[in-house]
Amino acid sequence: MTKQVHLAAHFPGVNNTTVWSDPAAGSHIDFSSFTHFAKTAERAKFDFLFLAEGLRLREQNGLIYDLDVVGRPDTFTVLAALAAVTDKLGLTGTINSTFNEPYEVARQFASLDHLTAGRAAWNVVTSWDEFTGQNFRRGGYLPQEKRYQRAQQFLEVTTELWDSWNDDDIVADRESGTFLRRPDAGTFSHTDNQFDIAGQFNVPRGPQGRPVIFQAGDSEEGREFAAAKADAIFSRHSTLDEGQVFYKDVKGRLATYGRRPEELLILPAATFVLGDTDAEAQERAHEVRLQQVSGQTAIKFLEQLWNRDLSDHDPDGPLPTVDPLVGENTIAKGRASVRMHRDPLEVAAQWRALAEAKNLTTRELIIEVTGRQSFIGTPATVATQINDLVQADASDGFILAPHITPGGLDEFTDTVIPLLQERGVYRTEYEGDTLRDHLGLSAPA
Repeated sequence: MTKQVHLAAHFPGVNNTTVWSDPAAGSHIDFSSFTHFAKTAERAKFDFLFLAEGLRLREQNGLIYDLDVVGRPDTFTVLAALAAVTDKLGLTGTINSTFNEPYEVARQFASLDHLTAGRAAWNVVTSWDEFTGQNFRRGGYLPQEKRYQRAQQFLEVTTELWDSWNDDDIVADRESGTFLRRPDAGTFSHTDNQFDIAGQFNVPRGPQGRPVIFQAGDSEEGREFAAAKADAIFSRHSTLDEGQVFYKDVKGRLATYGRRPEELLILPAATFVLGDTDAEAQERAHEVRLQQVSGQTAIKFLEQLWNRDLSDHDPDGPLPTVDPLVGENTIAKGRASVRMHRDPLEVAAQWRALAEAKNLTTRELIIEVTGRQSFIGTPATVATQINDLVQADASDGFILAPHITPGGLDEFTDTVIPLLQERGVYRTEYEGDTLRDHLGLSAPA
């Protein structure tokens, strides 16, 4: 059976995916950029627009460098504004479960679901960033096992709040004067080792029943969390072999929770570079990578593994001869790019071997190991690549992150989307009104 391809659009923040210095690039914070991006995604009939979250400027060794200086405006403010300029496009916000409270988050997403007539989604994330924790009353940061425990209980509480209203609780009978079917609508009480709250939730059940739940995490805890609770999971495995392994693993966990494989969509993040020929696209991709990874950025990535101040290191020279410093007190504590290096000495040895084999400078090596372009080629090539991966069960679709804001989706929409539609694997019109409709998910009871 031929699968339908799901596509979504990631509004790129200021990081090493974007090329803010390109003449075609615009603001990452002006509302006109969000409007252009969202309207293009809706014109392409994408399932949803996705906003990441940044609760603090991401300094390294106490300093902020050029790729992170803009930060990010408030997620709910942007999504609520976009609700007024879109009609069908799902609106997904990343909200942290470590530094927020369930009642507030449940109320915000329930409100967004009403404002959008059923297009709201929550990407549930955790944080163990020490520098982010300093912004909040609790301070510090949570170790991995505690942050996932809090996330699970956080989602359990928000679900109880959303479910504290029944679909038919609002009667609004003018003749009898009866507004509510029951006086205790919205009543809740929850106590565990994280939360002790009770009261009445003040937002009635939304058009989707509950907002769609997304989860992003590749750890064992993250996969299990997604299998138990999420409607979709973001993945970084966008190649055939890695994608199939991840797909099979996560889908295989669903039965334990009484769920079917189609109840959880797997959507890897992906980038793309298009050209009139495959060779031209490859050349463009190389230029994009040079723009994304400046000499300064290469040194910052190098420091995250080496755990040393390498500001005097030549990015156009060889890798450092000294070994990384191993320990808990890292130069960028809590950053995901640091946590990925579970054995810094082993990774450094791998990088050195790769640099020697290919005669790479430090900057060239960082470009090689942080490569982000998933799809490179003509529109026909890219359409084939996307469809082949979906049909091979390496994913259910992709969340596309262009490197130019806000017009980075325009060419893809005009050239790749029609080819997918011609193959019969991608919608030509929205068939429903809610995000659950777009994703093929049923409403929760």
